[in-house]
Amino acid sequence: MILSKFKERAGWIITLFAAILALNSILDGGNSSQILSDTIEANNVWAFYQAKSIKQNLAEMQLENTKDPEKITKLAAKIERYESDPKTGEGKKELMAKARAIEANRAVCELRAPWYTFANALFQIAIVIMAAAMISFSIRMYWISIGTGIFSVLLMLQGFWLFLPITL
Repeated sequence: MILSKFKERAGWIITLFAAILALNSILDGGNSSQILSDTIEANNVWAFYQAKSIKQNLAEMQLENTKDPEKITKLAAKIERYESDPKTGEGKKELMAKARAIEANRAVCELRAPWYTFANALFQIAIVIMAAAMISFSIRMYWISIGTGIFSVLLMLQGFWLFLPITL
């Protein structure tokens, strides 16, 4: 009777750990996708910034070699638009701010990644230990598995909320 209750409880705990492991894997996968997406987007914005910078340099070179006052005015306005264009958000100043914001978001995601990875590994270990506890009817392994599972939940929550100022 006691053995069957023990195995039933251990089975439910394995199921719970597996469900939380699945949730953690989803969070980890989404986080990894966000890192990749932010990297690509930041690279695209920086490439656009570089193109604007090259165009601005070419316009500045034209300005230096021009004597026509009308053309000088047009080139100066164009150079100023390349530097900052709040109307379209495509000036170098706006592009730099956008790229840095994307990189900051990516940096937060990169801080989360190791916590999710360690939580995944520990959830799997907790499941294996609980399965071994079921087979061997070991109370010590049962409690070690529960402790490992609880620690894994804490790691997962740290990855999600980053409540401790610890980096890995």
